[in-house]
Amino acid sequence: MSIDLIKSIYYELLSYFVIQKPKYSIEGKCIQCGKCCSQIRANGMRNEKDLKIMQFFFPWYRNFYILKTTDEEVILSCKNLLKNGKCKIYKFRPLVCRNYPNKNFQNKGELIEGCGYKIIKKPFKDYL
Repeated sequence: MSIDLIKSIYYELLSYFVIQKPKYSIEGKCIQCGKCCSQIRANGMRNEKDLKIMQFFFPWYRNFYILKTTDEEVILSCKNLLKNGKCKIYKFRPLVCRNYPNKNFQNKGELIEGCGYKIIKKPFKDYL
C-alpha cells in the first residue's frame, strides 16, 4: 500500500470527524451535465488495486470505476451515469454526491470546466 493511498484513507476518515473552516465559497447551481460524475480526480490512488482498497473501506466507492490513469492521478467515472448526463439512482445517490461540490475544498479549488458552480477563494480578512 502506497503512502499516498494511506494518506487518502486517513483524510477520508478525518473528513467525517473534523470540522474545518472552508477555504473557498461556492456560488451557482447544478446544470445536470454529468461532467462532475464522469471525471472524478481520485487523489492518492494510482491503480485498480488502490480503488479496491478504497471500496473495501468506503463502500460508496463501489459506484465508481477507473476511466483513465495518468502518472499523477486516477480519474474515476460513475457507474450510474446515463448518456444524457443524468444519474439513474439520483434519489438514492451516495452522500458524497449529495454534498457536491464540497464546501471544504482542501485542494487547489478547481471544478471541471463548464460546471454550473464557481469556486470563490475566500479573502484573507475572512480568516481573521
